[in-house]
Amino acid sequence: MNVTFRQLQLFLALAEHGSISAAAKACHVTQPTVSMQLRELSESVGLPLYEVVGKRISLTEAGHQLVETAQTMQRAWREFGEQIDQMQGLQRGRLKVAVVSTAKYFVPALLGALCRAHPAVDVSLSVLNRDGVLGRLTRNEDDLYIMSQPPQDAEIMAEAFLSNPLVLIAARDHPLAGRGATDLNALRQERFILREPGSGTRRAVDKHFAALGFDPSIRMELGSNEAIKHSVAAGLGLAVLSRHALHSDPALDGLAILPVAQFPIEANWYIVHLKGKRLSPIATEFLAHLREYASGLPGGAAVLP
Repeated sequence: MNVTFRQLQLFLALAEHGSISAAAKACHVTQPTVSMQLRELSESVGLPLYEVVGKRISLTEAGHQLVETAQTMQRAWREFGEQIDQMQGLQRGRLKVAVVSTAKYFVPALLGALCRAHPAVDVSLSVLNRDGVLGRLTRNEDDLYIMSQPPQDAEIMAEAFLSNPLVLIAARDHPLAGRGATDLNALRQERFILREPGSGTRRAVDKHFAALGFDPSIRMELGSNEAIKHSVAAGLGLAVLSRHALHSDPALDGLAILPVAQFPIEANWYIVHLKGKRLSPIATEFLAHLREYASGLPGGAAVLP
């Protein structure tokens, strides 16, 4: 069977993007080139790899098998490159990190410090919701993953490296802002703006409220921390967000952290990867960088602008 890496790359792009035109755009080649290469690939395999139904492309059983095989080969080739990088030290290499959206407030600064120390290293940062990060983790698409609610899976390595306090926020001029500590029961008439179901923050909030027997009145569910902050500042309700998602002085954004007795919710940031995964030298360096960063913070918590 005479197959090239380029053909496999184009086929994986087709499987990911769902059309020849999108695969061509992703791989920076023309559509006729993709069509020709995929046709030759199918002929080498001896079976159809995909079919066009209407305007949609669907993989055949042989196509699905080839995707798994091509991904395995791709990972093996990448690991070989990492071994060569290891032989040459940390002068070059590629680091792939996927993080949940709230981690975008502090991870880029850490990656920047790493890149300054190792300027020849290429970095790929994917910022997704929790389900998106879990999907990439399952497919082993990255070196490391950062999230606040890692899956309970025997095949996963999860290390808590940084506290992630979830605080209750209100508009700066809210009647409870600036008062002394109050009880959660004082908030039963308040409306809440929460993250979307399934997000790490929402899972932690739901668990916390359920343990306290508190049933919040939900006005909105939003998939963006920025949208939630703007809505709270506009007086539309209260919210629970990671302290990392707030300015060091929340008042500058029209917000206040409420001193409610049952808050903050104590949570952690985790660095995650598949068990048994052989980390590249640069991934190992970044992991050490994360640990050093966290150990240098008072109480293990960060407050970032």
